[in-house]
Amino acid sequence: GRPREWYVSHNRRLKAMRLAIALLDSGVYQPSSAGNHRIRITAERLGIHPPSDTTCRMVRALIRYGR
Repeated sequence: GRPREWYVSHNRRLKAMRLAIALLDSGVYQPSSAGNHRIRITAERLGIHPPSDTTCRMVRALIRYGR
């Protein structure tokens, strides 16, 4: 298979995309409205393990560049 780091970053991107989509669906369209706490609450609502600070930054980047 691939190196472990590839799987770690791949899964991080997938989680960030799921969270970004859920936030957009709930009306969060500005990265400034998506604080770490709000992202983690969204993850809890979806039944996802709470994201790291790095994943939260990635979620905000996806929201920013998806506009």
